[in-house]
Amino acid sequence: MPDARKATVRLRSRHDGQEVNQEMTAQVFARGQTLYVMYEEPEADLQGRKTKTTVKIGANSLKMIRHGAVESEQSFQEGQRLPGFYRSPYTSFNLSTDTRSLKMDLDGMTGEISWAYDLYVYEECTGHFTISFFIQEDNQS
Repeated sequence: MPDARKATVRLRSRHDGQEVNQEMTAQVFARGQTLYVMYEEPEADLQGRKTKTTVKIGANSLKMIRHGAVESEQSFQEGQRLPGFYRSPYTSFNLSTDTRSLKMDLDGMTGEISWAYDLYVYEECTGHFTISFFIQEDNQS
């Protein structure tokens, strides 16, 4: 990733009246028309392992890929229900995301993406989520 830039990402997730806010240092780079954001999640599992997340941002779609303590993949495209999976040492299941809205406001490698979706596990809706993902490229990188 010779053209990767340092950035700060802020992730705000709302689900069932609860809000979780995280801020992480990330690497961001573009390949063709796709923007990639890579960061390590702050929480570790019981063995001290962390999860590395890659967010792949396309023209009208988004994919979150997680590797490490947790392995998962979720895809988001407005008006689409897309398959994914979740695996941890404790459980494993297929899931799908039904994206109600997906808005992107990016200027180069800085901007905001927000989306709302319903999460399905074993074909049962298990929750409604609203996510805001802010990317701020570090101008000193």
